[in-house]
Amino acid sequence: MTAYSTHPGARPRPAAPPPALVVVAHGSRDPRALATALRLLERVRALRPGLPVHLGHIELNAPLLPDTLDELAASGAGSAVLVPLLFGRGHHVTRDIPDAAAAAPLPTRVAAPLGAHPLLVDALHARLTEAGWREPRDAGERRRSAVVLAAAGSRAPASRADTAHLAALLAARLGVPVVPAYASAAAPTVPEAVRALAARGRTRVAVASCFTAPGRFAAECADAAPGTVSDPLGTHPATARLLLHRYDQALRPGTPAVGPAALATA
Repeated sequence: MTAYSTHPGARPRPAAPPPALVVVAHGSRDPRALATALRLLERVRALRPGLPVHLGHIELNAPLLPDTLDELAASGAGSAVLVPLLFGRGHHVTRDIPDAAAAAPLPTRVAAPLGAHPLLVDALHARLTEAGWREPRDAGERRRSAVVLAAAGSRAPASRADTAHLAALLAARLGVPVVPAYASAAAPTVPEAVRALAARGRTRVAVASCFTAPGRFAAECADAAPGTVSDPLGTHPATARLLLHRYDQALRPGTPAVGPAALATA
């Protein structure tokens, strides 16, 4: 028995379109950031043909997130999932994006940020390898080796905990210590982390750039690197897969939609 009518003249009802995936980027004055985000969205679309994929920014770039949600509602989209293109549970993830979802004119879910996930470790490892990082050749070189994980920084303890967790996962992958460091709002900075490692005899130090795109923070951290420094994650395929993973997680049963439209139909 099927869910469709068995009347000879009946046509199967088309399946409802999936909720739109809205990638929520921070925004940057550096034009390379917007270009990178748009290319990343193309990778996501290629991985999941037929899924509506849109971009919304928290600030500095168009389209802003509320404008994207308004346009989706006006186009007749049934619902949306907001997936932060952000790494940890800072203010934007815990306040700004949920506030935008609550005010959205269509039912909206908020996914988790990229966070400490093996796919993110894959992308960081790949970028380091591309920059010239290699596994230590012997025990002595391993004792001198370390990596600084350079992130934007946040005053939120949960965000710093997420960065520390990601550093631990990357350390397990590389087999050398990985120390979190920050461009703003938290300590240590990249130069401070490099000096602390040198004081412990760790003089072969690379910097892993935990940024989604080129910009001021990524450039400042790269300038402070003593040697090998990786590029931002950009359009790495693992990042695109992680965005889809967070989207799928948000659609699991028990994750409620929010927003005035969701309340009106509850």
